[in-house]
Amino acid sequence: MRCSHCGVCCEQTEMMLSNTDIKRLERLGHERQKFIHYDRYGFARLKNRHGLCIFYDAEKCRCQIYGYRPLGCRIYPVIYSEKEGLVVDDLCPMQDTVSKTELEREGKRLVELLQRIDNEAHAHTFEHVRKHAVT
Repeated sequence: MRCSHCGVCCEQTEMMLSNTDIKRLERLGHERQKFIHYDRYGFARLKNRHGLCIFYDAEKCRCQIYGYRPLGCRIYPVIYSEKEGLVVDDLCPMQDTVSKTELEREGKRLVELLQRIDNEAHAHTFEHVRKHAVT
């Protein structure tokens, strides 16, 4: 897998974040509320600014946190499609650089990541409800 740094995957990103991703970015000095929004299901997602990921520098065509980017960004262009399962995103101009072996390996990592994120979102939602419960 190769990346051309074109930024296509950074446009209108909906990238979900694990707690590990969030902590890594906080250790770099980024404030959680500036780079995360929680969707209605409790999933932490990267924010967009002007239609691009908050961390994408459009002038330099580079991710500002490339070496520390979320695991989902590292696994991309391998994605999970509800219709097809694990596939290479056809929006990525470098899709042809993903070998079958890489698709299998990164697909396994993606499934594990999505399970972890799902568990964390449920825990986040439960904690939010618990904090705001009227007693």
